[in-house]
Amino acid sequence: MSQAAHTSPRTIIFWVMLSLIAGLGGCGRTVTVDGTWQDGASRSKSYSKLLVIGVSPDRNIRCAFESNFASQLKSDSTTVISSCDQMNSKEPLSRESVERVVALVHADAVLATRLVAMSTAQAEGNTHDSRGDSRYKATDFAYGAYGMPVVFAEFQTAPPLSTITSSMHVLTKLYDTSNASLIYTIDTMTKAHEVDSTEATLMTIAAPTAQKLRHAGLIR
Repeated sequence: MSQAAHTSPRTIIFWVMLSLIAGLGGCGRTVTVDGTWQDGASRSKSYSKLLVIGVSPDRNIRCAFESNFASQLKSDSTTVISSCDQMNSKEPLSRESVERVVALVHADAVLATRLVAMSTAQAEGNTHDSRGDSRYKATDFAYGAYGMPVVFAEFQTAPPLSTITSSMHVLTKLYDTSNASLIYTIDTMTKAHEVDSTEATLMTIAAPTAQKLRHAGLIR
């Protein structure tokens, strides 16, 4: 995993699109968020120091997502650490790297988010594209402890998107660092109209996901 020495045009476009979406508010977007407790998980414990991880091989996208997500999660009683701030550009996402950072910053929970599926309707030709965009292929068996990839393979890169509608399925999982156990899963489906940036569409999940965690009492 490498990081470009300069800001890429793709990253610049991403931030421009994110700014435009923020200005549009809720117009043209539909987001559904469902939360599920893991069987046997304690429902009385809240977490105050989260390590946030965007599970993506594209470091620019990963770091931008983590930064935005952290801004939605942090509060006077909740400290949020981005994995990008603690892992160098050469360090792969793995259980070992996560455990190193957890021990370093004394995080009591890990919040890992990954893209499960993406479906776009192209503006021209009415074609259908269900490929991922520089992210790990969505196969549950390829993910292990803390939601980290076990098999670093089968990346799929979609062409630049000019879409009318972009639908995305995203999973966010919260793990207790005392034993790496899964506590809570947030299943998010988002559909954005007149948005031609997959990354910007993905960013729309940050606020509703943070709200779901607060409603469940997992963060304050």
